[in-house]
Amino acid sequence: MWKCASRPRCCPCPRCNALESGAVKHIARKRFGQHFLSDSAIIEAIVREIAPAPGQTMVEIGPGLAALTQPLVERLGRLTVVELDRDLARRLREHPQLNVVESDVLKVDFTAQARTLLPEAAAPRLRIVGNLPYNISSPILFHLLDHVAVVQDQHFMLQKEVIDRMVAQPSTSDYGRLSVMLQWRYAMENVLFVGPECFEPPPRVDSAVVRMVPHAQPAPLERATLEALVQSAFSQRRKLLRHTLGRWLDQQGFAGPFDLQRRAEEVPVVEYVALAQAVGTMRAA
Repeated sequence: MWKCASRPRCCPCPRCNALESGAVKHIARKRFGQHFLSDSAIIEAIVREIAPAPGQTMVEIGPGLAALTQPLVERLGRLTVVELDRDLARRLREHPQLNVVESDVLKVDFTAQARTLLPEAAAPRLRIVGNLPYNISSPILFHLLDHVAVVQDQHFMLQKEVIDRMVAQPSTSDYGRLSVMLQWRYAMENVLFVGPECFEPPPRVDSAVVRMVPHAQPAPLERATLEALVQSAFSQRRKLLRHTLGRWLDQQGFAGPFDLQRRAEEVPVVEYVALAQAVGTMRAA
């Protein structure tokens, strides 16, 4: 019977951070940012937050030793997983209910995956979950932003500091580029705290789980315009926007109304979005 590694054992060698599950031993690779969930209570809590149901189409990023994978597939019936580590991918292929995509997640076309997994759906939607590698979490989030049209929801474990920035409100120190870009497209909620002791090997940071649900009717705009605008605004957080964003707006030839006597962190997402729309309209005129 195929078993998950929800309670892996540490290798006695403190240098290699080896994890053993049954007859399979795997060394946690630092270059992949591997930290494997090992706390059964936290795993159960995460599954409750995800609330998988039979027949739903779900993709898990970075299943690792399958601590979360097994309880998910037991509820879903079948699950697609994306795993870069070839040794782990080989092990995961032994599971009869898993469809394994061995790839760097940044190279995965989730739109194509949605069409492949749901060929008869007029508007295919995926549920995406995962314990994301902390060293490339932001690039993964922006990559998935390219495929948000085929996403039903996302549940990710990330470094708590990153999630704090994702859900941050204006006029706080955590509010920044990541907050604006993601809140434009998602409603987000920090749903669960996860301490370092819940992993093998334990990371040096606190973790958390975020729920991301795409807005049904997001404001239409050119993403590149919003990205450039927000990048300029937050390039020098302590300065008033007239010194940063104001110069960028001048370069675009935009002379519309916008209060530049504020700092970047004081401007709500809705105002950045409205400004990006105005700049886009001006360019199109």
